[in-house]
Amino acid sequence: MCHWRRVRNTYNQCGHVFDLADEMIRCDDRYCKFSSSHPNTCVPPSCTTTCWQYRQFPQQFNRFIDSVCPGCTQQAKADRV
Repeated sequence: MCHWRRVRNTYNQCGHVFDLADEMIRCDDRYCKFSSSHPNTCVPPSCTTTCWQYRQFPQQFNRFIDSVCPGCTQQAKADRV
């Protein structure tokens, strides 16, 4: 089923947290009404009983990155000048 992916980057060395933009992950299931594989000829009322009518719960990832965030990296470069 089609679903959203939510990613949060946590930078261990500075402690800053950034949420990336949600990304739509498309499936190839012909029985998912959001899929590009869903046939145009599948219409209600049969579609509502045979096909997924909602997206799956979003995947959520929290990546822990062992460095400083891009903002802190840029600030450190500016401080050196």
